[in-house]
Amino acid sequence: MTNSIMAKEARQAGSAIAGQLTHNKSVCEKIVANIKNRPINMIMMIARGSSDHAGVFAKYLFEVELGIPVCAAAPSVSGVFNKQLKLSNALVIVISQSGRSPDILRQAKDAKAGGAYTVALVNDESSPLAQLCDEVLPIRAGEEKAVAATKSYLASLSALLQLCAVWSENDDLLASLDKLPAALNTVCEQTQQLRLEHLTAMHNCIVLGRAFGYAIAREVALKLKEVLGIHAEAFSSAEFIHGPVTLAEKPLSIIDLEIQDESHSYHRAMIEDIGRRRAKLVKLANVSNDFHPRVLPLLLMQRFYLDIEQVAADMGLNPDAPPGLNKVTETV
Repeated sequence: MTNSIMAKEARQAGSAIAGQLTHNKSVCEKIVANIKNRPINMIMMIARGSSDHAGVFAKYLFEVELGIPVCAAAPSVSGVFNKQLKLSNALVIVISQSGRSPDILRQAKDAKAGGAYTVALVNDESSPLAQLCDEVLPIRAGEEKAVAATKSYLASLSALLQLCAVWSENDDLLASLDKLPAALNTVCEQTQQLRLEHLTAMHNCIVLGRAFGYAIAREVALKLKEVLGIHAEAFSSAEFIHGPVTLAEKPLSIIDLEIQDESHSYHRAMIEDIGRRRAKLVKLANVSNDFHPRVLPLLLMQRFYLDIEQVAADMGLNPDAPPGLNKVTETV
Protein backbone atom coordinates (compact mmCIF):
# COMPACT_ATOMS: atom_id res chain seq x y z
CA MET A 1 0.00 0.00 0.00
CA THR A 2 1.34 3.44 -0.93
CA ASN A 3 0.72 6.87 0.54
CA SER A 4 -0.29 8.69 -2.64
CA ILE A 5 -3.24 11.07 -2.56
CA MET A 6 -5.01 8.85 -5.09
CA ALA A 7 -4.74 5.80 -2.82
CA LYS A 8 -5.89 7.73 0.25
CA GLU A 9 -8.87 9.17 -1.59
CA ALA A 10 -9.87 5.82 -3.09
CA ARG A 11 -9.89 4.31 0.40
CA GLN A 12 -12.23 7.07 1.61
CA ALA A 13 -15.04 5.96 -0.72
CA GLY A 14 -16.75 3.73 1.84
CA SER A 15 -17.00 6.37 4.55
CA ALA A 16 -17.99 9.07 2.04
CA ILE A 17 -20.79 6.93 0.62
CA ALA A 18 -22.04 6.00 4.11
CA GLY A 19 -22.57 9.69 4.88
CA GLN A 20 -23.99 10.35 1.44
CA LEU A 21 -26.66 7.65 1.64
CA THR A 22 -27.87 8.94 5.00
CA HIS A 23 -27.92 12.57 3.91
CA ASN A 24 -29.43 11.97 0.47
CA LYS A 25 -32.37 9.79 1.54
CA SER A 26 -34.69 12.77 2.00
CA VAL A 27 -33.17 14.51 -1.04
CA CYS A 28 -33.99 11.52 -3.26
CA GLU A 29 -37.52 11.35 -1.88
CA LYS A 30 -38.04 15.05 -2.70
CA ILE A 31 -36.66 14.67 -6.23
CA VAL A 32 -38.79 11.58 -6.88
CA ALA A 33 -41.92 13.39 -5.62
CA ASN A 34 -41.20 16.22 -8.06
CA ILE A 35 -40.55 13.78 -10.91
CA LYS A 36 -43.87 12.03 -10.32
CA ASN A 37 -45.67 15.36 -10.67
CA ARG A 38 -44.19 15.88 -14.14
CA PRO A 39 -44.73 14.08 -17.48
CA ILE A 40 -41.16 12.71 -17.54
CA ASN A 41 -40.66 10.28 -20.42
CA MET A 42 -36.91 10.60 -21.02
CA ILE A 43 -33.68 11.27 -19.16
CA MET A 44 -30.68 13.16 -20.53
CA MET A 45 -27.22 12.98 -18.99
CA ILE A 46 -24.79 15.90 -19.18
CA ALA A 47 -21.20 15.16 -18.15
CA ARG A 48 -17.56 14.89 -19.20
CA GLY A 49 -14.71 12.50 -18.37
CA SER A 50 -15.30 10.15 -15.43
CA SER A 51 -18.65 11.84 -14.82
CA ASP A 52 -19.67 10.92 -18.37
CA HIS A 53 -18.85 7.30 -17.57
CA ALA A 54 -21.17 7.58 -14.58
CA GLY A 55 -23.77 8.76 -17.09
CA VAL A 56 -23.32 5.57 -19.13
CA PHE A 57 -23.90 3.59 -15.93
CA ALA A 58 -27.05 5.68 -15.38
CA LYS A 59 -28.29 4.80 -18.86
CA TYR A 60 -28.28 1.09 -18.11
CA LEU A 61 -29.57 1.68 -14.58
CA PHE A 62 -32.65 3.77 -15.39
CA GLU A 63 -33.52 1.88 -18.56
CA VAL A 64 -33.28 -1.54 -16.87
CA GLU A 65 -34.93 -0.62 -13.57
CA LEU A 66 -37.47 2.00 -14.74
CA GLY A 67 -37.93 1.45 -18.48
CA ILE A 68 -37.24 5.13 -19.24
CA PRO A 69 -34.98 5.87 -22.23
CA VAL A 70 -31.74 7.66 -21.39
CA CYS A 71 -29.52 9.61 -23.77
CA ALA A 72 -26.24 11.48 -23.47
CA ALA A 73 -26.14 15.17 -24.34
CA ALA A 74 -24.04 16.11 -27.37
CA PRO A 75 -22.15 19.18 -26.07
CA SER A 76 -21.54 20.67 -29.51
CA VAL A 77 -25.28 21.02 -30.19
CA SER A 78 -25.48 23.97 -27.81
CA GLY A 79 -21.83 24.92 -27.48
CA VAL A 80 -20.90 25.05 -31.18
CA PHE A 81 -24.16 25.01 -33.17
CA ASN A 82 -26.12 27.15 -30.67
CA LYS A 83 -29.24 24.99 -30.96
CA GLN A 84 -31.91 24.83 -28.28
CA LEU A 85 -33.42 21.40 -27.57
CA LYS A 86 -37.06 20.89 -26.60
CA LEU A 87 -36.87 19.13 -23.23
CA SER A 88 -40.18 19.85 -21.51
CA ASN A 89 -40.75 16.15 -20.73
CA ALA A 90 -37.17 15.41 -19.76
CA LEU A 91 -35.28 14.89 -16.54
CA VAL A 92 -31.76 16.20 -17.11
CA ILE A 93 -29.08 14.97 -14.70
CA VAL A 94 -25.88 17.01 -14.81
CA ILE A 95 -22.89 15.22 -13.26
CA SER A 96 -19.80 17.18 -12.27
CA GLN A 97 -17.21 16.91 -9.53
CA SER A 98 -16.43 20.63 -9.52
CA GLY A 99 -19.60 22.10 -10.97
CA ARG A 100 -17.49 24.78 -12.62
CA SER A 101 -16.64 23.59 -16.15
CA PRO A 102 -17.95 26.24 -18.57
CA ASP A 103 -19.28 23.76 -21.12
CA ILE A 104 -21.20 21.83 -18.48
CA LEU A 105 -22.71 25.06 -17.15
CA ARG A 106 -23.71 26.11 -20.68
CA GLN A 107 -25.45 22.79 -21.33
CA ALA A 108 -27.25 22.87 -18.00
CA LYS A 109 -28.48 26.40 -18.64
CA ASP A 110 -29.72 25.45 -22.11
CA ALA A 111 -31.45 22.32 -20.77
CA LYS A 112 -33.32 24.38 -18.22
CA ALA A 113 -34.25 26.93 -20.89
CA GLY A 114 -35.60 24.02 -22.97
CA GLY A 115 -38.06 23.15 -20.20
CA ALA A 116 -36.21 20.26 -18.53
CA TYR A 117 -36.35 19.43 -14.84
CA THR A 118 -32.66 19.68 -13.97
CA VAL A 119 -30.80 17.89 -11.19
CA ALA A 120 -27.15 18.64 -10.41
CA LEU A 121 -25.21 15.62 -9.20
CA VAL A 122 -22.27 17.63 -7.94
CA ASN A 123 -19.53 17.37 -5.32
CA ASP A 124 -19.19 21.12 -4.68
CA GLU A 125 -22.59 22.22 -3.39
CA SER A 126 -21.56 25.88 -3.51
CA SER A 127 -20.66 25.68 -7.21
CA PRO A 128 -22.35 27.61 -10.03
CA LEU A 129 -23.89 24.36 -11.28
CA ALA A 130 -25.58 23.75 -7.93
CA GLN A 131 -27.02 27.26 -8.05
CA LEU A 132 -28.22 26.84 -11.63
CA CYS A 133 -30.15 23.55 -11.48
CA ASP A 134 -33.63 22.97 -10.02
CA GLU A 135 -32.38 20.45 -7.47
CA VAL A 136 -29.02 19.30 -6.10
CA LEU A 137 -28.24 15.64 -5.41
CA PRO A 138 -24.92 15.94 -3.57
CA ILE A 139 -22.07 13.54 -4.34
CA ARG A 140 -20.62 14.32 -0.88
CA ALA A 141 -17.27 12.66 -1.63
CA GLY A 142 -15.31 15.38 0.12
CA GLU A 143 -12.38 17.22 -1.44
CA GLU A 144 -10.65 15.26 -4.18
CA LYS A 145 -7.12 16.51 -4.91
CA ALA A 146 -5.75 13.76 -7.17
CA VAL A 147 -6.37 14.46 -10.85
CA ALA A 148 -7.64 10.92 -11.40
CA ALA A 149 -11.14 10.71 -9.94
CA THR A 150 -11.80 7.75 -7.64
CA LYS A 151 -14.14 8.30 -4.70
CA SER A 152 -16.14 10.96 -6.56
CA TYR A 153 -16.85 8.47 -9.38
CA LEU A 154 -17.94 5.75 -6.95
CA ALA A 155 -20.04 8.25 -4.99
CA SER A 156 -21.66 9.42 -8.23
CA LEU A 157 -22.72 5.83 -8.93
CA SER A 158 -24.05 5.30 -5.39
CA ALA A 159 -26.07 8.53 -5.61
CA LEU A 160 -27.58 7.40 -8.92
CA LEU A 161 -28.33 3.98 -7.43
CA GLN A 162 -30.10 5.50 -4.43
CA LEU A 163 -32.17 7.83 -6.62
CA CYS A 164 -33.16 4.91 -8.84
CA ALA A 165 -33.95 2.65 -5.88
CA VAL A 166 -36.20 5.27 -4.28
CA TRP A 167 -37.87 6.05 -7.62
CA SER A 168 -38.50 2.37 -8.44
CA GLU A 169 -39.29 1.45 -4.81
CA ASN A 170 -36.71 -1.34 -5.00
CA ASP A 171 -36.24 -2.58 -1.44
CA ASP A 172 -33.64 -5.19 -2.41
CA LEU A 173 -31.43 -2.55 -4.00
CA LEU A 174 -31.87 -0.24 -1.01
CA ALA A 175 -30.82 -3.07 1.32
CA SER A 176 -27.65 -3.70 -0.71
CA LEU A 177 -26.87 0.02 -0.67
CA ASP A 178 -27.03 -0.06 3.13
CA LYS A 179 -24.29 -2.72 3.06
CA LEU A 180 -22.22 -1.01 0.37
CA PRO A 181 -19.94 1.20 2.54
CA ALA A 182 -18.73 -1.74 4.64
CA ALA A 183 -18.31 -3.85 1.51
CA LEU A 184 -16.15 -1.16 -0.13
CA ASN A 185 -13.94 -1.07 2.97
CA THR A 186 -13.61 -4.85 2.86
CA VAL A 187 -12.62 -4.76 -0.81
CA CYS A 188 -9.77 -2.38 0.09
CA GLU A 189 -8.19 -5.17 2.13
CA GLN A 190 -8.61 -7.90 -0.50
CA THR A 191 -5.87 -9.27 -2.71
CA GLN A 192 -4.60 -7.14 -5.58
CA GLN A 193 -6.01 -8.40 -8.91
CA LEU A 194 -4.32 -6.16 -11.50
CA ARG A 195 -0.56 -6.32 -11.05
CA LEU A 196 2.59 -4.96 -12.64
CA GLU A 197 3.24 -8.27 -14.41
CA HIS A 198 -0.05 -7.90 -16.29
CA LEU A 199 0.86 -4.47 -17.65
CA THR A 200 4.63 -4.63 -18.16
CA ALA A 201 5.51 -3.71 -21.76
CA MET A 202 1.82 -3.17 -22.52
CA HIS A 203 1.22 -0.13 -24.71
CA ASN A 204 -2.28 -0.90 -26.04
CA CYS A 205 -5.18 -2.87 -24.65
CA ILE A 206 -8.91 -3.42 -24.92
CA VAL A 207 -11.24 -3.34 -21.89
CA LEU A 208 -14.33 -5.50 -22.30
CA GLY A 209 -17.53 -5.65 -20.30
CA ARG A 210 -21.22 -6.12 -21.02
CA ALA A 211 -23.99 -3.68 -20.05
CA PHE A 212 -23.06 -2.40 -16.56
CA GLY A 213 -19.64 -3.98 -17.11
CA TYR A 214 -19.25 -1.90 -20.26
CA ALA A 215 -20.23 1.23 -18.32
CA ILE A 216 -17.32 0.78 -15.91
CA ALA A 217 -15.04 -0.46 -18.73
CA ARG A 218 -15.02 3.12 -20.02
CA GLU A 219 -13.73 4.33 -16.66
CA VAL A 220 -11.13 1.55 -16.49
CA ALA A 221 -9.85 2.48 -19.96
CA LEU A 222 -9.66 6.16 -19.00
CA LYS A 223 -7.62 5.39 -15.88
CA LEU A 224 -5.20 3.22 -17.85
CA LYS A 225 -4.60 6.23 -20.10
CA GLU A 226 -4.53 8.85 -17.32
CA VAL A 227 -2.51 7.05 -14.68
CA LEU A 228 -0.27 4.67 -16.65
CA GLY A 229 -0.10 6.22 -20.11
CA ILE A 230 -1.38 2.98 -21.69
CA HIS A 231 -3.59 3.38 -24.75
CA ALA A 232 -6.81 1.58 -23.85
CA GLU A 233 -10.21 1.43 -25.51
CA ALA A 234 -13.45 0.16 -23.99
CA PHE A 235 -15.95 -1.98 -25.87
CA SER A 236 -19.10 -3.87 -25.04
CA SER A 237 -18.12 -7.51 -25.47
CA ALA A 238 -21.17 -7.85 -27.74
CA GLU A 239 -20.00 -4.95 -29.93
CA PHE A 240 -16.41 -6.19 -30.02
CA ILE A 241 -17.30 -9.26 -32.08
CA HIS A 242 -18.73 -7.03 -34.83
CA GLY A 243 -15.41 -6.30 -36.54
CA PRO A 244 -12.87 -5.37 -33.85
CA VAL A 245 -12.56 -9.02 -32.77
CA THR A 246 -10.17 -9.55 -35.72
CA LEU A 247 -7.60 -7.74 -33.57
CA ALA A 248 -7.54 -10.78 -31.31
CA GLU A 249 -5.92 -12.80 -34.10
CA LYS A 250 -2.78 -10.78 -33.40
CA PRO A 251 -1.10 -10.42 -29.99
CA LEU A 252 -3.70 -8.40 -28.09
CA SER A 253 -4.11 -7.66 -24.38
CA ILE A 254 -7.66 -7.63 -23.04
CA ILE A 255 -8.88 -6.69 -19.57
CA ASP A 256 -12.04 -8.68 -18.93
CA LEU A 257 -14.52 -7.16 -16.44
CA GLU A 258 -16.74 -9.92 -15.08
CA ILE A 259 -19.98 -8.81 -13.44
CA GLN A 260 -22.32 -11.49 -12.09
CA ASP A 261 -25.57 -10.06 -13.39
CA GLU A 262 -28.12 -10.97 -16.07
CA SER A 263 -25.55 -10.32 -18.82
CA HIS A 264 -22.89 -12.64 -17.40
CA SER A 265 -23.48 -15.74 -19.51
CA TYR A 266 -23.54 -13.70 -22.72
CA HIS A 267 -20.34 -11.89 -21.81
CA ARG A 268 -18.64 -15.13 -20.78
CA ALA A 269 -19.41 -16.75 -24.15
CA MET A 270 -17.84 -13.79 -25.97
CA ILE A 271 -14.73 -13.89 -23.79
CA GLU A 272 -14.27 -17.62 -24.38
CA ASP A 273 -14.44 -17.04 -28.13
CA ILE A 274 -11.92 -14.21 -27.90
CA GLY A 275 -9.61 -16.38 -25.77
CA ARG A 276 -9.55 -19.03 -28.50
CA ARG A 277 -8.20 -16.35 -30.84
CA ARG A 278 -4.94 -16.08 -28.85
CA ALA A 279 -5.70 -12.84 -27.01
CA LYS A 280 -3.98 -12.33 -23.66
CA LEU A 281 -6.77 -12.08 -21.07
CA VAL A 282 -6.60 -10.47 -17.63
CA LYS A 283 -9.82 -11.02 -15.64
CA LEU A 284 -11.05 -8.62 -12.96
CA ALA A 285 -13.99 -9.88 -10.93
CA ASN A 286 -15.76 -9.53 -7.59
CA VAL A 287 -14.55 -11.83 -4.84
CA SER A 288 -18.05 -11.86 -3.33
CA ASN A 289 -21.34 -11.60 -5.23
CA ASP A 290 -23.62 -11.46 -2.17
CA PHE A 291 -25.17 -8.16 -3.22
CA HIS A 292 -27.76 -6.80 -5.59
CA PRO A 293 -26.13 -7.06 -9.05
CA ARG A 294 -26.38 -3.29 -9.62
CA VAL A 295 -23.96 -2.73 -6.72
CA LEU A 296 -21.29 -5.15 -7.94
CA PRO A 297 -19.64 -2.78 -10.45
CA LEU A 298 -18.77 -0.38 -7.61
CA LEU A 299 -16.98 -3.11 -5.69
CA LEU A 300 -14.98 -4.09 -8.76
CA MET A 301 -14.01 -0.46 -9.38
CA GLN A 302 -12.94 0.04 -5.77
CA ARG A 303 -10.39 -2.76 -6.13
CA PHE A 304 -9.30 -1.55 -9.57
CA TYR A 305 -8.54 1.99 -8.35
CA LEU A 306 -6.22 0.69 -5.65
CA ASP A 307 -4.61 -1.79 -8.03
CA ILE A 308 -3.83 0.73 -10.77
CA GLU A 309 -2.44 3.17 -8.23
CA GLN A 310 -0.12 0.43 -6.94
CA VAL A 311 0.97 -0.47 -10.47
CA ALA A 312 1.74 3.21 -11.13
CA ALA A 313 3.93 3.31 -8.03
CA ASP A 314 5.67 0.09 -9.11
CA MET A 315 6.36 1.70 -12.49
CA GLY A 316 7.84 4.79 -10.85
CA LEU A 317 4.97 7.03 -11.99
CA ASN A 318 3.15 9.69 -9.98
CA PRO A 319 -0.55 8.72 -9.92
CA ASP A 320 -1.53 12.05 -8.35
CA ALA A 321 -0.37 14.25 -11.21
CA PRO A 322 -0.58 12.68 -14.69
CA PRO A 323 1.32 14.83 -17.19
CA GLY A 324 -0.74 17.40 -19.10
CA LEU A 325 -3.93 17.04 -17.01
CA ASN A 326 -5.77 19.37 -14.62
CA LYS A 327 -8.59 18.73 -12.17
CA VAL A 328 -10.99 21.11 -13.95
CA THR A 329 -10.89 20.95 -17.75
CA GLU A 330 -12.34 23.80 -19.80
CA THR A 331 -13.86 23.07 -23.22
CA VAL A 332 -16.46 24.69 -25.43
